Amino acid sequence: MKHHILLAEDDFDYASILKQYLEFSGFNVTWAKDGKEALKIFSATQPDICILDVMMPHMDGFTLAENIIDKYPEIPFIFLTAKSFKEDKIKGLRLGADDYVVKPFEVEELILRIQNILKRSQKPVADNTSKTMVFSIGSYVFDGENYTLSHEKITHRITEKDAHLIRFLYANKNKLVKREDILKEIWGNDDFFSGRSMDVFISRLRKYFSEDPDISIPSVRGLGFKFNTKNE
Repeated sequence: MKHHILLAEDDFDYASILKQYLEFSGFNVTWAKDGKEALKIFSATQPDICILDVMMPHMDGFTLAENIIDKYPEIPFIFLTAKSFKEDKIKGLRLGADDYVVKPFEVEELILRIQNILKRSQKPVADNTSKTMVFSIGSYVFDGENYTLSHEKITHRITEKDAHLIRFLYANKNKLVKREDILKEIWGNDDFFSGRSMDVFISRLRKYFSEDPDISIPSVRGLGFKFNTKNE
């Protein structure tokens, strides 16, 4: 069965060529010419992965991603951009982007990245909590089916990668987990982009768990992280 890609790109010539390459490589591709059209198409088709240009009329790629993630946090996505500004990359990482590709790029490289992301998104997380969808972490309730992390009156809406990372760290609680082990398990590789992405995700988890003083995620310089829970 072919994987379905939603391509959101406002450059007609660029999108036409990219769509043809992707289809030639065995993907089904639906092309949207701006962010608003892409959001409507997404709701109707629910693709396997989204490729989103950052600069688009009516709705930019970041806003489009936020709207998609709000309802479907498990969907992987890649940002395409002609910019290489650091702040754009950080914003994309904070949104949970699976990758960030700066134009111009080799289509073969993009296809390889898509294939790797789809493999990772279909890979079950290998830990002792993966079969339990809802469980307690300190004073929090983690719901892996509905992608939420709740504490009393606060409920955080989390992404699929957030959920995988929480499961993996909690399965290895109170002991050092090496950076490379986290990267290979959750991101599928340990390249520079994945390392920066992981650091952003760890920072976000620290904020999510800040309501419980008995939970901490300290870094061990040059080695990795510990998911500490005092009562477990």
